[in-house]
Amino acid sequence: MTETVVVEKVSKSYGHVKALNGLSLHVQEGEIFGLLGANGAGKTTLIKIFVGALKADVGNVRVLGLDPEKQKFDLRPRVGYMPQQLALYDDLSARENVQFFGTARQIPNLKKRVDEVLDFLALGDRAGDPVYGFSGGMKQRVSLACALVHQPKLLLLDEPTTGVDPKLRESLWSHFHDLTQQGVTIVVSTHQMDEAFHCNRVAVMRGGVALATDTPRGLMARGHAKVTLWRDGQAETHQMTNYRDELPQLLGVQDSVSKIEVEEDTLENVVLNLIAVKEVNHA
Repeated sequence: MTETVVVEKVSKSYGHVKALNGLSLHVQEGEIFGLLGANGAGKTTLIKIFVGALKADVGNVRVLGLDPEKQKFDLRPRVGYMPQQLALYDDLSARENVQFFGTARQIPNLKKRVDEVLDFLALGDRAGDPVYGFSGGMKQRVSLACALVHQPKLLLLDEPTTGVDPKLRESLWSHFHDLTQQGVTIVVSTHQMDEAFHCNRVAVMRGGVALATDTPRGLMARGHAKVTLWRDGQAETHQMTNYRDELPQLLGVQDSVSKIEVEEDTLENVVLNLIAVKEVNHA
């Protein structure tokens, strides 16, 4: 499978603060790759390196086969970037904002393309309204339209659903999945654990390091389960690393079990445990 993004042993510091610390990861073509971590984990720094807005101190980065620092002007027409702080002109309409960014990209048949992307994001009915009257969620969609108008092969999304309501969040993720069906690769940063399940793979980041890179299901498999059995009115608690395999063995010797409860680790538990292990190892 073709690799859209390759990051090898990349470090980046701001003075004495190390934002990235020997980070390595690979993003495959056509996947949604999540950067999961708290604020300050290095997610935004990494995305800015991908678009050539920042230069890594050491290490190698290739995006769509190009060096984002040395070949940024060849790369940027092929990349869409939606920053965490929305870069919109409030006194312009939604259409005018998208048209402005499209003009900068010298897109042929621009009017047709602007209409297509506004319709794709269900903004057609409000296309002529000034952005200052939009809700935060609608501004998110306009910002996404600006990032998509030139039909990029790689879409970089920095906390794209922060502050939006659950219904709109679901709608945005539906759009993201539709884009991957069209061959677009997406890298999305988030600190919201539930959003990891929308990704094909996730890198759990802390202190500029990828603590783990796996599928959401693979991350969940690192967790534990607490199984509670009630026998003769008494509760028995068992900690299991793989209850699907261990539970049948346990039940094979428990003839008088009247009730079973299974409490699995959440993804948040798994991530926090990964972080705790790193803290212990570096103490």
